[in-house]
Amino acid sequence: MAYEFIRYEKRNHIATLTINRPEVMNAIHPGAAEEMAAAWDDFAADPDARVAILTGAGEKAFSAGNDLKWTAQHGAPRMPKGGFGGITSRDDLWKPVIAAVNGFALGGGLELALACDIVIAAEHATLGLPEPRVGLMAAAGGVHRLPRHIPLKIAMGMMLTARPITAAEGARLGLVNAVVPAAELLSTAERWAGWIAECSPRAVQATKQAALQGLGRPLGDAMTARYPAVQTLFSSNDAKEGPLAFAQKRKPNWDLG
Repeated sequence: MAYEFIRYEKRNHIATLTINRPEVMNAIHPGAAEEMAAAWDDFAADPDARVAILTGAGEKAFSAGNDLKWTAQHGAPRMPKGGFGGITSRDDLWKPVIAAVNGFALGGGLELALACDIVIAAEHATLGLPEPRVGLMAAAGGVHRLPRHIPLKIAMGMMLTARPITAAEGARLGLVNAVVPAAELLSTAERWAGWIAECSPRAVQATKQAALQGLGRPLGDAMTARYPAVQTLFSSNDAKEGPLAFAQKRKPNWDLG
C-alpha cells in the first residue's frame, strides 16, 4: 500500500510508523487515520514484525491530536477501525508498541502514547489533554487511560485544568519510561525495541495479554484466568527452544514455530 500521510517501514523484526504531517504538528485527519489503521493491520498480521515504534515526523511534535482545522471545515470525522489513529480502541494487538515522543503529545497525541506499552520521550516533549479548552474531551481513551497510569488526583488535575506537563514530570509520575536528548530519541526507542525483539515473540505477547487483561481483577482471579496467548505460548516450540538454548549456551531460534 502506498502511504501519503505516514511512513511505514519494517527492519530487523521492528516496524516503525511515523505520522508524516509535520506542517500541522502531525495532527491526524481521516486520511492519516485510515493509513495508520492499515499499517497496524499489517503489523499485526506480519509474523516477522515483533515490535513497533510509533513516532512523528520532525522535532516539534509527536502529534497534536485531532486535526481541528479539518474538523472545523468538514465536521467530526468517523472514527476508523481500531479507534483514533487506528490503535486507541484496538483490543487485539498483543505485540508491543513503543511511543517515541519527539515533541508535543497533546490531546489525541497523548491518547496515542497512552495506547502504547512503553513511552520514550525527548527532553523537550510536552504531554497533555487540552480538549476542554476547545469544548471537547479526551474521548479516545484519554479520560480512562490517564487515571490508570498515574495517581487519580494528578490525572484529574491535568484533565480538568487542561494544563500540560513536561517529559521530566511525566517520567517522575511513571507516565514515561525514559527521557533522552532529542538526537537520541529514535535510537533509544530502537534499542528498547531490539531488547524486545530478542525475546520470544510468543512469550512477549502472552506477557502483554495477561498483564493487561488481568488489570482490574482480584489477584487470585487474575492468576487463574485463562489467556489465549498464554495457552499459545506453552503449546509452542518457544517454550521448549528457550530452555534448550539456555542449556546449550546459544541464542534461541524463535522462528521454529
